[in-house]
Amino acid sequence: MKEPKIKNMEEFAAVSGISRPTLSKYFNNPSSVRRSTRSRIEGALEKFDYQPNFYAMNQNRRLTKNIGIVIPYMADPFFAEIARNVENLVLEAGYRPILLGSHGDPYQEIENLENLRVIKPAGVLLAPLGRVSDPERLSAFCADVPTVLFDANIETVGEAFVGSDNNQSVGIMVDYLCETGEPPAFFEMKSPSNPNALKRRSAYVHAMNTLGHVPHLIQVPGEGWDFEEIGFQNGTRAISERNLPSDTILCSNDRLAIGFLSAAFQLGLRVGSGPGNALRVAGHDDHPFSRYTCPTLTTVSQNYEAIARKSAQTLFEMIESDARPIRRVETLLEGKLIRRESA
Repeated sequence: MKEPKIKNMEEFAAVSGISRPTLSKYFNNPSSVRRSTRSRIEGALEKFDYQPNFYAMNQNRRLTKNIGIVIPYMADPFFAEIARNVENLVLEAGYRPILLGSHGDPYQEIENLENLRVIKPAGVLLAPLGRVSDPERLSAFCADVPTVLFDANIETVGEAFVGSDNNQSVGIMVDYLCETGEPPAFFEMKSPSNPNALKRRSAYVHAMNTLGHVPHLIQVPGEGWDFEEIGFQNGTRAISERNLPSDTILCSNDRLAIGFLSAAFQLGLRVGSGPGNALRVAGHDDHPFSRYTCPTLTTVSQNYEAIARKSAQTLFEMIESDARPIRRVETLLEGKLIRRESA
């Protein structure tokens, strides 16, 4: 007659006198242990009522091959393009991508991660909302699941971050605009969600001071992710009130710039360089729509493919080595100036 049912492998190890790693090795591949050890284990299985949960074992060993990809906003073509690159890399590496969007909502961001936690993914690639994220709950998740952040950096979260070098990218844009015309004013949301916006603000001020120019910040109200609407409404107001400190406007991101361009068009102002143009406008990101605006938008490109590849490779290395880095690793990639008709 068998003994009372054993609930888990820890209990089975205790009553059988066989170590848990040896048991795990046996259940994964019986021929991987010595014959004498195999006989002891099989004898214990005859004596004790224990049936290993192979699904749970695979989950604990992170053999599900699932990798979560969480982005702030599915409808944003910028994040959609990065997610497309990441998905392809995950598939090429033999993993299964699970793509989730947070809809700009910090509660949904946590809900996405908790839903992923249930299936115990091999790892997660996370583009966090940023300022509105809950860093404590994000950190608690990352303590359990290997996580690499991309695009937006929260310095207390995850083992690694991959994104753009905002000091470099904003710096080359400010240099270019100052060399080719009036020094730019910086058009931004007063309280942006994404920490990249704050870094770009700081980078703009630093670049202007370095060149001996006075920085001018145009900080406009607005919350959420409707950046084009925010750019349009506040651009219309600033232009109508003749409240622009410069005829060159550098927007914090391309989506704000697209809204600003629309405002200028509605008010009958020509945008571009040279005679007959009232304003120059530039952005940041090389948003997929920026090459189709009228006029086409001068911007700084982020290297989508490089950000996706480095993020994925960093996570794969963590998963395959089953080791977390001792120190948090940050990789910053340089942007490239894209000269178009708007400036």
